[in-house]
Amino acid sequence: MKLKNALVAVSALVSVGATAAYAETLTIATVNNGDMIRMQGLTDDFTAKTGHEVEWVTLEENVLRQRVTQDIATKGGQFDIMTIGMYEAPIWAANDWLVALDDLSEDYDVDDILPAMRDGLSYDGTLFAAPFYGESSMIMYRTDLMEEAGLEMPEAPTWDFVKDAAIAMTDRENEIYGACLRGKAGWGENMAFLTAMSNSFGARWFDEEWNAQFDSDAWNQTLTFYLDLMEQAGPPGASTNGFNENLALFQQGKCGMWIDATVAASFVTNPEDSTVADSVGFALAPDAGMGPRGNWLWAWALAIPAGTEKEAAAKEFIEWSTSKDYIELVAENEGWANVPPGARTSLYENPNYADIPFAQMTLESINSADPLNPTVDPVPYQGVQFVAIPEFAGIATQVGQEFSAALAGQQSAEDALAKAQVLTTEEMEAAGY
Repeated sequence: MKLKNALVAVSALVSVGATAAYAETLTIATVNNGDMIRMQGLTDDFTAKTGHEVEWVTLEENVLRQRVTQDIATKGGQFDIMTIGMYEAPIWAANDWLVALDDLSEDYDVDDILPAMRDGLSYDGTLFAAPFYGESSMIMYRTDLMEEAGLEMPEAPTWDFVKDAAIAMTDRENEIYGACLRGKAGWGENMAFLTAMSNSFGARWFDEEWNAQFDSDAWNQTLTFYLDLMEQAGPPGASTNGFNENLALFQQGKCGMWIDATVAASFVTNPEDSTVADSVGFALAPDAGMGPRGNWLWAWALAIPAGTEKEAAAKEFIEWSTSKDYIELVAENEGWANVPPGARTSLYENPNYADIPFAQMTLESINSADPLNPTVDPVPYQGVQFVAIPEFAGIATQVGQEFSAALAGQQSAEDALAKAQVLTTEEMEAAGY
């Protein structure tokens, strides 16, 4: 018996020693969105289970994209895990910049990831980034202000209805603005919104011969409508407002409608953070009667840069943070309304999630976005709110600056579109298209 106890004690010491010897400190770059901040608060659970420590580098969306792109392209090696999305994952995988996630455990259940998310984060049939959450975009609106305006929000409204309702809800004296929409320049900020919106107006970035299309009537209609809507019903300083700024405005009760990421629904309905939590409704993103709606498709996902010396520990973190168990962990600590949405089929089959008011609208919005056929007329590219080519990020950042300047009143819609046409044409010709 003494011998047996001694062997058990030695075995325990060896086990502890092994854990300590192989414990890593992972450096993770992520975006400063609410769900990612929440994940940071729960990482003690990961450390307790694995022994690995985590160091976070939390950045504003535009800055994150710039930092991780520069680091991975130059093999800088600053990060063991990067937060990226559907735009980067297949392009970077094709360049051999990412570690394939083709050996995750059976318990992780890759097949449970929503097909739209799995496909968008794969290259040549292999997953290269795991979705922390998935999203489309939809309308979040104040039900009380809509009622006061004598209007009723359709489940699938048109842009004309949205404009009329936004103007009717605007009360500038009391700092209530009918439409809070992205204006901050960035390919993933204002251009995500405007590209998705343009799809519904019949616009496209390129024709089938890769010719820029900003000189088209459809783009003129898109940008003119957007600028007019924001002038009549938008908040002051809108050209500097991105996701987080509009979220704050909505939570403070200053927005009648906000068309943005479905993931925001849990934040605007959380009474601890939102002053209007009990009067928020949801509807599909608007359309212009041409087929596509003005909603996008995206996932914030975790990927491992090739060359990291901590690949095994990084995969452990990805399994932990994007698993069914993590969803249960958040539900236990924060409630089911606050779990990461849009990534797993099982979440939408879970009876605990069935009564969440925005759950089905989120899923319907995700399923309605078609990255293979995003536009009215045919295009040579994939992607709903982006064009899945390496040159897009740089070009769209410049175009976004021109459109943001138009929103700030520094130039007309016509001038902004003319500049966008020239710079896009020049960049594409230089890239050999």
